[in-house]
Amino acid sequence: MIWRSAVTRSLCRLISVALLFGPTGPSTTFAEPRPLTEPEPDHSAEVVGPPEAFKHTSPASQLDWDSGRGKSYVIPAAGILTYIFLLNQYDRHFVEPRDEYRTDGSTIRQQLTDSKWVIDNDQFKVNQFLHPYGGSVYYGLARSSGLSFWESFLYSTAGSFAWEIGGERTNPSINDMITTPIGGSFLGEALFRMASLVLEVDDGRPGFVREVVAAAISPPTGFNRLIFGRRFDAVFPSYTPATFFRLEAGGTRTSSSHNVSSGVREHGAVGDLTLTYGLPGKPGYHYARPFDYFDFHLTAVTANTLESLNTRGLLVGTTYASGDHTRGLWGLFGSYDYISPQVFRVSSTALSLGTVWQTWLSERIALQGTALGGVGYGAAGSIQRREERDYHYGLTPQALLALRLIFGNRAMIDFTGREYYVSHVLSPEGNGQENIMRGDAAFTLRLFDRHGIALRYAVAQRNAGYPNVEYRDQTVSTVSLMYVLLGASGFGTVDWR
Repeated sequence: MIWRSAVTRSLCRLISVALLFGPTGPSTTFAEPRPLTEPEPDHSAEVVGPPEAFKHTSPASQLDWDSGRGKSYVIPAAGILTYIFLLNQYDRHFVEPRDEYRTDGSTIRQQLTDSKWVIDNDQFKVNQFLHPYGGSVYYGLARSSGLSFWESFLYSTAGSFAWEIGGERTNPSINDMITTPIGGSFLGEALFRMASLVLEVDDGRPGFVREVVAAAISPPTGFNRLIFGRRFDAVFPSYTPATFFRLEAGGTRTSSSHNVSSGVREHGAVGDLTLTYGLPGKPGYHYARPFDYFDFHLTAVTANTLESLNTRGLLVGTTYASGDHTRGLWGLFGSYDYISPQVFRVSSTALSLGTVWQTWLSERIALQGTALGGVGYGAAGSIQRREERDYHYGLTPQALLALRLIFGNRAMIDFTGREYYVSHVLSPEGNGQENIMRGDAAFTLRLFDRHGIALRYAVAQRNAGYPNVEYRDQTVSTVSLMYVLLGASGFGTVDWR
């Protein structure tokens, strides 16, 4: 499945623009932290859409998220098969080598009976970004038809299998059956939730602009709402989670590097977006569904367009409290990470155990944190294709620690550290390993209302070892100065006191 790099650029632009309209909400003032004790909305309220063609849709067939009435198993199946057919037709006419996509009945039978499943050699961006994004399309077609997280995951798995068997003639890919349905579901649920957050308005009827923005974030959601009108017009209920939204734009410069190519661009523009959904501590909010808590982060740079895309969400877990000052949740998290800072790259689809919490250190100072440890199936390697392989697959133990120290409404210090060890276990080569660490720290100062500035330092290090390749130690660090736009919740503190 080979798509154009323009998809990457478009996704970055659309998500950045889209979320600007979503979690920021209608308010234009930056409020002091206060207890979040708003009553839960009336989830039974009907959301009526504008398409005239479906004005006479039977109420029994209209989607109701609480009861499950009106959901469809047939519509997403037909949508996924149509999408696969259209993608195959495009590839066989416009993508080289075209013969790889000229499938028919005989090639499908051969794929089912005689083919050997392999770890393929597609480009890193194709396997580790475009395939998960394709999986998010399969997932989104099912999710926006009223199906649950786990049902939609099964549809994404079936769609990925259908493509491997009927979409191309090359040997079916084991790694694609991991990154596409699993990584695609983790990414797809985050995009679906963000699109729903944009559509969810107090008067129950999103306007034209919100519909367009939501469709840009989650095209399958927009497609189903457009084509089937009132049938799928009901907006997925968020139950008003506590959120943190931050959009940043500015300039970045490479401050130091070690063992990297002279072709590395040392300065450029950078855009950064963060949305955290379901922060712990809000009274009345429950974590009953997968991804009722999730964190989404995207960074785009002029040097290589998509520098990082990270999403992680709580699959199953529970809340906890420690005294009057700490609230948190812990459980099993699913994550999809794609990181490519010019010189080298790493990607992983993983399951982790961990916790998310907030502690009030004083009346106005709060500490928020996330600590995760788990294992996934990952890929890592160098950008340059010379004496070393392009990238390496393997079982990937990994860890994450993220901290935010918040000083009232005025300032915030945040730190995020990640480590990935792409081992030789389950690797097609059976040897070699990559250890990649990435950390960033930032100081954000609010100037007025939701506007501020931030100074950020980021460093990434790669240690790679292969039997026939000289040990490689690479490091690159950058400094960025950025304008900051915050959401309606400011720095995102939750006050239950």
